[in-house]
Amino acid sequence: MSKRTYTYNISTDNREQFIDITEIIRHTIDESGVKEGIITVFCPHTTAGITINENADPDVQRDMLVGLDKAFPIDGDYRHFEGNSHAHLKASALGSSCTIILSGARPILGTWQSVYFCEFDGPRNRKVVINISQ
Repeated sequence: MSKRTYTYNISTDNREQFIDITEIIRHTIDESGVKEGIITVFCPHTTAGITINENADPDVQRDMLVGLDKAFPIDGDYRHFEGNSHAHLKASALGSSCTIILSGARPILGTWQSVYFCEFDGPRNRKVVINISQ
């Protein structure tokens, strides 16, 4: 079993945003030469996450951010001295990674699905790690 790991820098522009990283994943697959296997996409940050969701309507991303803000408001009753507990909670709720099946040198995603890097405490310079296992 061979493993290939790639790290990419991502710069976020807003306090909260979703960045479609599906093309980065496709580029990584092409670069790796792996045709069949498992892709793991990982975010090594405690105030950002990874999710798979709809790519057809940008209002879905907006609605997800609104829903997360309602569940984890910025001005909640938090004690963390940095003032970004809401971002930690959102990142934990979405998770720090996703796993995708690789078949025929393509990620298996639904028709309307994309992979998103989710920023909850920006703007920042971030990293995303992609591992392809054969």
